[in-house]
Amino acid sequence: MVIMFERIRWFMVGSKQHSLLKRKAEPPRGWLGRCWLFGSALCVLLASLLLVNESHAVPRATHYKQYAFIQLNHSFTEFYCLDELYHHESRWNPSARNGSHYGIPQGRSKYLARVDGFKQVDWGIKYNLHRYGSMCKALDHFKRKGWH
Repeated sequence: MVIMFERIRWFMVGSKQHSLLKRKAEPPRGWLGRCWLFGSALCVLLASLLLVNESHAVPRATHYKQYAFIQLNHSFTEFYCLDELYHHESRWNPSARNGSHYGIPQGRSKYLARVDGFKQVDWGIKYNLHRYGSMCKALDHFKRKGWH
């Protein structure tokens, strides 16, 4: 690495014996230098604060919601009902457990404790369609009775 810098220095400076790498760093002089230093420090600070949340991965619940939307044949009304229902049940958490109820749909099957969130969404949609006929009817039942 040092050899590369020395070659670049020799190429840039030529046969002169001084180097920019050996020069002592000095603080900026004058009003313009201080403004540039303050502005660049402020930009670095703001960028670090704003990018903190952007570096995190997308929550897994978002993937489960997208998958459920696709499984419901892109029906917005059915998806909104299912989203509200599963938000109340488990907050779209596949490892949620309430007594003997497991997974995103909070079903009473041990199967839900062993499978991933996508299969839980499939199971919940099939269950709601078989028992209630639609996601909105399942949500209405949940609102009236407090369970589904």
